[in-house]
Amino acid sequence: MSTKLIAILNTGLVTSVGLSAPASCAALRAKLTNPSETRFVDSQGERIIAHQVMLSKPWRGRTKLAKMAAMATDEALLGVSREEWARIPLLLCIAEIERPGRPEELEELFAQLQTELGARFAPQSSVIAHGRVSVAVALARARALIEEDRAQRIVVVATDSLISWATLAQYARDDRLLSNRNSNGFMPGEGAGALLVGESNGASGELVCTGIGFAQETAHVSSDEPLRADGLTRAINAALMEAGRQMHDMDFRITDLSGEQYYFKEAALALSRVLRKHKEEFELWHPAECTGEQGAAVGATMIALVRSACQKSFARGPNILAHMANDAGQRAALSLQFRGAP
Repeated sequence: MSTKLIAILNTGLVTSVGLSAPASCAALRAKLTNPSETRFVDSQGERIIAHQVMLSKPWRGRTKLAKMAAMATDEALLGVSREEWARIPLLLCIAEIERPGRPEELEELFAQLQTELGARFAPQSSVIAHGRVSVAVALARARALIEEDRAQRIVVVATDSLISWATLAQYARDDRLLSNRNSNGFMPGEGAGALLVGESNGASGELVCTGIGFAQETAHVSSDEPLRADGLTRAINAALMEAGRQMHDMDFRITDLSGEQYYFKEAALALSRVLRKHKEEFELWHPAECTGEQGAAVGATMIALVRSACQKSFARGPNILAHMANDAGQRAALSLQFRGAP
């Protein structure tokens, strides 16, 4: 069990509904959405619709990923002197290796991001390539760095895009994209997010990560095995146990669900196996309904939204469960707590 708690000190976001954390979180609260036609056409001759981030120039590929990540990092590190950046590890979250259409040599994005920012980060920096669960892995790594006194603050940066032909073509062939002909699918998206993390000092107004859990699901989305949500159930139980809480103690949930029935079914099955006391209401938030499927960036979007919701008092309560899942079967859960004013 961890001896130290980590807190989210600041956030940065770049999404299809806002180019900063305040703008994105306001749009997410209002349930605004901004899908548009891409330049790609499906097998039926129809334009593929996606949630695209509109920047000042039509950058694509790794360059766009670096631009979005730099914007989010700048926002999260606002108020931190440039001289201090060299002592802050940067944990860069990117698409998993198995992701269809993943850009070649994506790990080189770290050097490109440093060039874009005109800065160098601490030697403990690393790249985390686990797709939608990457941010949870990064938070666990950040906590370890703090516990080992190897860093006082860490910046977790996530950037991803599913809007490339190589990626869209494979998902279209697998019938996983939302369209007029397929309701069991997701709308592709992109974005970036950054979280400045440090040790909790117990002050009011902190969003604290009190528990982290991981597991592997064998009956993943492309498996023929029957789904029982074993992996997600174990991940949630691990996070709650570390936090010293039970599911009924949590006030609401936030997830990376983006439209596919498989993942909604998994979330429902896991809830039925973990929740032991009746709750009249147990809201399920899924920001992908506004931003589309963001891949690795979704974890940062989720946490930034939770922090904004708690600070602005539109959250359902101070105790939040977040969970994520990727197509390869990795599952992650976070127990979050907002330390409000006494």
